[in-house]
Amino acid sequence: MDKMNNCRLLLFDLDGTLLRSDKTISQVTLKALRDCRNQGIMVGVSTSRSEQNALSFIEELQPNVLIVSGGALVKYNNEYIYKAVFSEEETRQMIAASREVCGADCEITIDTIDNHYWNYKIDPKKQDQSWGDSVYTDFEDFNESSLKMCVEIFDERQAKRLRDVLPDCDCIRFSDGYWYKFTKKTATKENAILEISAVCGISTEEMTAFGDDYADIGMLTLCGKGIAMGNAIDEVKMKADLVIGSNDEDGIAEYLGNEFLVNGNYK
Repeated sequence: MDKMNNCRLLLFDLDGTLLRSDKTISQVTLKALRDCRNQGIMVGVSTSRSEQNALSFIEELQPNVLIVSGGALVKYNNEYIYKAVFSEEETRQMIAASREVCGADCEITIDTIDNHYWNYKIDPKKQDQSWGDSVYTDFEDFNESSLKMCVEIFDERQAKRLRDVLPDCDCIRFSDGYWYKFTKKTATKENAILEISAVCGISTEEMTAFGDDYADIGMLTLCGKGIAMGNAIDEVKMKADLVIGSNDEDGIAEYLGNEFLVNGNYK
């Protein structure tokens, strides 16, 4: 039985999913994705990273679909089809609220369409060579519209307060640290997928999504098949249709190979 017969689009989160712990994509996985394309299945990336901080992987993968900044920016065949943007004033208010609640020295990142801004204490490229260019700023006179704000918050009570202060934002924590993302209420991965579906004519039932973290739960439950990585948090595994091998075990390549191969030949 051809279990992937109705799949027309594969959607992959990056960190913790398509990327190994060393922030690379294995050659085995890249081959599996090429094989999928040879079968007429499109490949998409759905990440909380900004487009600028995913550029090396975008160039490597050449995805048909690109969802970045947690769903605030969507591309289909290299054309922007959706943007959920905070105005300059809204962005300034969000930064001010973050500093008031979390302290004047809290670390903040801001995604714009063209740049990724960060008042970092340690250059992020010293910790992750795959990280795209971040523009250092102290945010004192920041005058740009934005797609997403992330704030490092060590106290859950402060995180709750900031959520309450910014009720029009979608807020999700990243499980591998103390960072929280704030986007427009409608800017989620699942809503971005609905935008893709409307433009390209692929139903969500014809999509298979792969993820590992809180921000992936919505897209895994929305798509026809939701796949959790073996390294995913328990909340993701509970919502997924299937749990596969981890990101360091070529779990994606093994899954796709099993779906497409019968006795060494493609279905």
